[in-house]
Amino acid sequence: MQLNNNVTEFILLGLTQDPVRKKIVFAIFLIFYLGILLGNLLILATIKTSRALGSPMYFFLFYLSLTDTCFSTSIAPRMIVDALLKKTTISFSECMFQVFTFHFFGCLEIFILILMAVDRYVAICKPLHYTTIMSHRVCGVLMALAWVGSCVHSSAQIFLALSLPFCGPNVIDHYFCDLQPLLKLACADTYVTNLLLVSNSGAICTVSFVMLMVSYVIILYSLRNHSAEGRKKALSTCISHIMVVILFFGPCIFIYTRPATTFSTDKMIAVFYTIGTPLFNPLIYTLRNAEVKNAMRMLWNKKLVSDDQR
Repeated sequence: MQLNNNVTEFILLGLTQDPVRKKIVFAIFLIFYLGILLGNLLILATIKTSRALGSPMYFFLFYLSLTDTCFSTSIAPRMIVDALLKKTTISFSECMFQVFTFHFFGCLEIFILILMAVDRYVAICKPLHYTTIMSHRVCGVLMALAWVGSCVHSSAQIFLALSLPFCGPNVIDHYFCDLQPLLKLACADTYVTNLLLVSNSGAICTVSFVMLMVSYVIILYSLRNHSAEGRKKALSTCISHIMVVILFFGPCIFIYTRPATTFSTDKMIAVFYTIGTPLFNPLIYTLRNAEVKNAMRMLWNKKLVSDDQR
């Protein structure tokens, strides 16, 4: 379908065209991206090496950190490099690949957050059956289904993108390729594509957010029957999850439930879920989780001991 288009590359306008501001964008987002890599890789290493973090919750947290790393990597490196260039172009095939990876890892994050909510529901509301319901095999199957579902979603996005004819304008008023800015460049009626986008991305974001918030309300309500210590620990975990859900889904719902209209603030709002969420997730899950902090401390002590022995 690419051969039917006159456009072979797109120009990304980025967050700003001002030379001074572009340098500021470069410095700030380079720091942010390095923070994302450091925080999420630290969580990955901690969970992988710690026997104390072998529960299903940390199994899903491992994949959430992995997904955050890949999600931000699909956007941030190119965004940072483009901030140093006068003219930033991206080929048609690279643009389509970015659409696929962005939606794949974004959808995967949604599914993992849902699985984490399911895990907390079973752990708090059905503690006696927790190990049976959330066995390693069940967790593995659920994660595999999440990957398959994400692949289906991102494939649908690519199908919609490739169905758009591009015959003239090739300037994307954004810092990455996504369907909304591409729709503005299509030289055809995009009404049906808009509806499909809302029914796909918009529905996934909205329905998932409602499901998650309802599930956490049920979980928090059920805590009234627990002991004070158990209630405090469960409440701390659930609040961390709720903070992540709001940070991620709030901007996503704002963007993907009204794709026919674009605002000047869309680019800055997109920063919240493309860069902000992967950056804040490690902080939220470590600062509010004593088990993760203790495991990180033990990992650091082991490293110091091994260095001293050398």
